Amino acid sequence: MQVAPRPPTDAHSARRLALELFVAGYEGQALPGSYAERLRDGLSGVILFSRNLLKTSGGDIDVAHLTAQTAQIQLEAQHSSPLAALCAVDQEGGLVARLRAPFSHFGAMADVVAKGGAEAAYGVGAQTGRECLAAGFNVDFAPVLDINTNPQNPIIGRRAFGTTPEAVTTLAGAFLRGLQSTGVLGCGKHFPGHGETDTDSHLALPVLDFDLARMEAVEMRPFAALAQEMAMVMTAHILFRTLDARLPATLSPTLLTPLLRTHCGFDGVIVSDDLEMKGVAETFSFAESVRLGLHAGVDLFLVCRREDALEESIDEAARILFDGGPPAGRACDAIGRVRAMRARAFTPTPSVAGVQAAFRHPSCARLRGDYGIGNV
Repeated sequence: MQVAPRPPTDAHSARRLALELFVAGYEGQALPGSYAERLRDGLSGVILFSRNLLKTSGGDIDVAHLTAQTAQIQLEAQHSSPLAALCAVDQEGGLVARLRAPFSHFGAMADVVAKGGAEAAYGVGAQTGRECLAAGFNVDFAPVLDINTNPQNPIIGRRAFGTTPEAVTTLAGAFLRGLQSTGVLGCGKHFPGHGETDTDSHLALPVLDFDLARMEAVEMRPFAALAQEMAMVMTAHILFRTLDARLPATLSPTLLTPLLRTHCGFDGVIVSDDLEMKGVAETFSFAESVRLGLHAGVDLFLVCRREDALEESIDEAARILFDGGPPAGRACDAIGRVRAMRARAFTPTPSVAGVQAAFRHPSCARLRGDYGIGNV
């Protein structure tokens, strides 16, 4: 078990500690030198997107290039810590799948489970994990625990495992167990629930008027049921106006700590959704989001593209740590929780041979044939 660090006594130490509160994304198809330097100084990890993956002349992902990139991420991080760097990807299936051919591209989870139920969810989760780990990823930001209660929802829809709390708990839970059986850490998202919204939080701030009784009965039930199994839970950039008229869930001390920690009993890492999404970025500066998010209970922040946004966020976290007092104590607690999770994470050894071995797993061909895109 990792012990939370003490607040720093100098600005240099404050910045190094602040880096541990972030997972960052970047432009380009190679790890930029400035991000490599941040990893050497303590950045907890990176997240890769399709834009970071080189393609072959045939349009497939260049596996050799990908595994070299993820191997470099771990190598750089080893300069500052024996802990595994968090190398993350969004690999849900369906539209949200950054790894396409030659990797298994499974259908949307609603379609997978409609055809094969919990057994399919577990198998797809396990094959997703095998391929992710072989490629160098030890975190998959999946499964979605949102409940598809609004047919007009523009962002969740068939990403969800079902339309009831019971179905989502059973089916998303099966995917999570399959994924984590391979050593890849899963992440339930988006707390306290994105399924009823009619707005995409990438583009604007969704607003819901649910009372607590409704959220306890519907939206939060999968999070509570799976709380002891998840390494991470991702927040939602949604304003639940009845409970907090000003702050979206990611930044709300009324929502995160009381509802996720106390009501749901979750003691893992709370990770923000991307701070660059307009659901928060149109109203709050990156510095404000970090300050408010830490106070609310966020342990780890995603800043997925812009280097200036990342620097502003790190600077604010370093300032909080250096200034001392309760906010610095909260940040140190968050770092301790992140370190404990990283201590449990596998350090991948990515290779082309490992990826090819994952493709040869006895279940792979059947799962692709039954649940690949076009087959569900």
